[in-house]
Amino acid sequence: MNLVLFDLDNTLLSCDSDFEWAQFLVSKGVLDRELPAAKNQAFYDDYKAGTLDIHAFLDFQLAPLSRHPRDELDAWHREFMKTRIRPMIGAPARALVQRHLDEGSLAAIVTATNSFVTGPIARELGIPHLIATIPACDEGRFTGKPRGTPAFKAGKIERVEAWLESLGLWWSVFERSFFYSDSHNDLPLMSKVTDPVAVDPDETLRNHAQARGWPVISLRN
Repeated sequence: MNLVLFDLDNTLLSCDSDFEWAQFLVSKGVLDRELPAAKNQAFYDDYKAGTLDIHAFLDFQLAPLSRHPRDELDAWHREFMKTRIRPMIGAPARALVQRHLDEGSLAAIVTATNSFVTGPIARELGIPHLIATIPACDEGRFTGKPRGTPAFKAGKIERVEAWLESLGLWWSVFERSFFYSDSHNDLPLMSKVTDPVAVDPDETLRNHAQARGWPVISLRN
């Protein structure tokens, strides 16, 4: 059996769901337009540059969840899936996921984006496991803070290994382990698996992949 791990944003999706969720909330008037939109762009630019302060970003990104009841958030997310996310899932991405599932691989999405945003996306893609940053809850309401280690950079390795241990598994039980990603922020986990694959990569990851002979593919229509 193989282990297959997928990054989500700009990998299986041709967008960044974290960024799009904040922009969606701005468009709904849930967030004020000027300052949050500018901060959202600034955090996204830091992510692409590899300088993102993940805890500062999570304070920004998770705060809106704490201000609204879950049923309202869920209704907004259904609209978000319809208008922003489903159009960004291409046929090549769905086919890649289905091929690995048909082979009987153990598959998971591993993403820094929080599980409220990404859970429905994982279900849409048919991927049974999600390793994401977890928004903390208190009596059914989000607190605006993360719980545990964010699934970001080396934190992805920590979270994947904890998940595997919860299943009674470890890296060595798999014939091959794959990780598909677009971002140089994922180099720690890409260097851990037997088969790293760069997907529509940023320039830093593309150069790294080409220097090491890693496959470079595109999932864009």
